[in-house]
Amino acid sequence: MIVSYNRRFIEMWGVPQEFVDRKDDGPVLQHMARQLADPESFLQRVQYFYEHRQETGRDELCLEDERIFDRYSAPMFGPDGRYYGRVWYFRDITGQRRQEEEREKLKDQLVQSQKMEAVGQLAGGVAHDFNNMLQVILGYANMAAAETPVEGNVSKYLLEIRKATHRSADLTRQLLAFARKQTIVPRVIDLNETVSGILKMLGRLIGENIGLVWKPGDNLHQVKMDPTQLDQILANITVNARDAICGSGKIIIETKNSDIDDTFRRIHPDSVPGRYVQLSFSDTGCGMDRETQTRIFEPFFTTKPEGKGTGLGLAMVYGIVMQNEGFINVYSEPGQGTTFKLYFPADMSGERKKGDDIETEDHWIAGGSETLLIVEDEAAILTLTGRILKQLGYTVITASTPQEAVRLSNTHVGDIHLLITDVVMPEMNGRELWTRIREKRPDVRCLYMSGYTSNVIAHHGVLDKDVNFLEKPFSAANLVAKIREALWK
Repeated sequence: MIVSYNRRFIEMWGVPQEFVDRKDDGPVLQHMARQLADPESFLQRVQYFYEHRQETGRDELCLEDERIFDRYSAPMFGPDGRYYGRVWYFRDITGQRRQEEEREKLKDQLVQSQKMEAVGQLAGGVAHDFNNMLQVILGYANMAAAETPVEGNVSKYLLEIRKATHRSADLTRQLLAFARKQTIVPRVIDLNETVSGILKMLGRLIGENIGLVWKPGDNLHQVKMDPTQLDQILANITVNARDAICGSGKIIIETKNSDIDDTFRRIHPDSVPGRYVQLSFSDTGCGMDRETQTRIFEPFFTTKPEGKGTGLGLAMVYGIVMQNEGFINVYSEPGQGTTFKLYFPADMSGERKKGDDIETEDHWIAGGSETLLIVEDEAAILTLTGRILKQLGYTVITASTPQEAVRLSNTHVGDIHLLITDVVMPEMNGRELWTRIREKRPDVRCLYMSGYTSNVIAHHGVLDKDVNFLEKPFSAANLVAKIREALWK
């Protein structure tokens, strides 16, 4: 029998009004159990406490909509030792758990960065010493070849030794690039001009079945780097994208200016706020799972069959970008293709004007008062985006899954002016989610966001062209500007 429960309990569990005044606990317990990921163990635990009156216990309940409740139960005894019943205490700790997940993610990113740094130092040392040994082998092989008759087998053997030495030298050059110890001659270049000049060669690399799309950015800032390094990046990532595509497909290369602020840095600790030029590669290939993404820049790691790849291509790309004080972001889902975004510091010499520096967020970003529903399956991004928009005056509702978003939309009292949703999610994509929500809220508007570029999203048929779209990573200023644009359209 239920004596009473408070209003917060009713809100957390969505208890129907017809159950509120009833004293029998059966209907309420069944209503609660239906929302849980493991209803059977929940009911068994309740029965256990009923049968063991002296027991006190605490555990966590995982709901189907991915909320997490802390449950505490304790017996109630009078001064005379008489048993009066049991108190049940439920607390929504979803936000707390998400913050813990965010901290763990940042910790993992730091560990990954330190690991790559350590591997880079090791690779650089090994490559340097190995190059010295190769020089000795090649030198003696050349000397022996000069004193050996060309017609004999020994001459052929020496030729194979020299070929193998040259191939080994290529590997050490790639290791040195990964370790950021490659000898370079940087100069100021225009990425649009450099990429345009190598497109024909890239087209030959990928073959006729794969389309190569080039989308140069307007008014692109210049960068300072060695042009030969850029050629290495273009060739390696393009070939990697080609190998990820089964049959026909598309590779999109894009450039644009990108301003990185402190908001972005909170999620990507390896970045430094400033002006950058972004070079992105998107493919329609098989995509990658999270585990593969954490290892793709490690030397000699490859998912290709034996003999089909050295595992040094992306490691070399990583080293080149780091050597030029840039950074890389990768966005991928199995079956959804992959996008690599490379950021190089913009060279503003000769372009910078007085007052042209990047302003801080607090100095000029204007907020609003509308109600926003944010849907994002990446906990760190969801928490940070919600926090920023709340500080700017918006009423914010957050959901980590589309199903949770639908539930929150159905139960929220009052208007929801804008849905801000990731495009690619496990349960349903962003367009399907907007359609579901508009069944009961036909006036709600939508702003899509994704780590994939808008061209790739449109290619997958997830979004129509000319929709409200925000490409990750975004600054707080870009986010607010897109929100205002979506609300005013």
